[in-house]
Amino acid sequence: MFRRAEMGDLNAITEIYDEIHSEIEAGRASIGWIRGVYPTRATAEAAIQLGDMYVEIKDGGIVAAARINQHQGPEYDGASWSFDAPPDEVLVLHTLVVSPRFGGRGYGTKFVHYYEDCARDRGCPYLRMDTNAVNHAARALYRKLGYREACIVPCEFNGIPNVQLVCLDKRL
Repeated sequence: MFRRAEMGDLNAITEIYDEIHSEIEAGRASIGWIRGVYPTRATAEAAIQLGDMYVEIKDGGIVAAARINQHQGPEYDGASWSFDAPPDEVLVLHTLVVSPRFGGRGYGTKFVHYYEDCARDRGCPYLRMDTNAVNHAARALYRKLGYREACIVPCEFNGIPNVQLVCLDKRL
């Protein structure tokens, strides 16, 4: 089940961020995030307040979360997208996280399908997202789901220096 996140979900979302940071620090994951820089509790709190954080629920608990909105940061301006899309027809997926405790069970795939359903409901035929070039697992998932790596933009992203930002897109 999917729903818009509420402030009562903040601790669970932050816990997923912390689990992922621990996996990175232990060398079991390569995502390119830095604990205390991105993502943080404040990242989730701001998204909930804006109303664009969504959660995936399984057996009463949050297993995944992501932001879904039409915000395209300045890094997207320099991207070579596959489609010349009007901004009001683009929906963007940001910071998709699945708890490592629930990894490998298809929750990321289900979340991306939910995001695509949101795009259809909102009349947005163009989908965009990004990931760090070092996040091979996300890149493989998105490729499997039909997303094209349009380009890589070198930048500082969400406070993290020297990011090779992989910009992905798809047309429904």
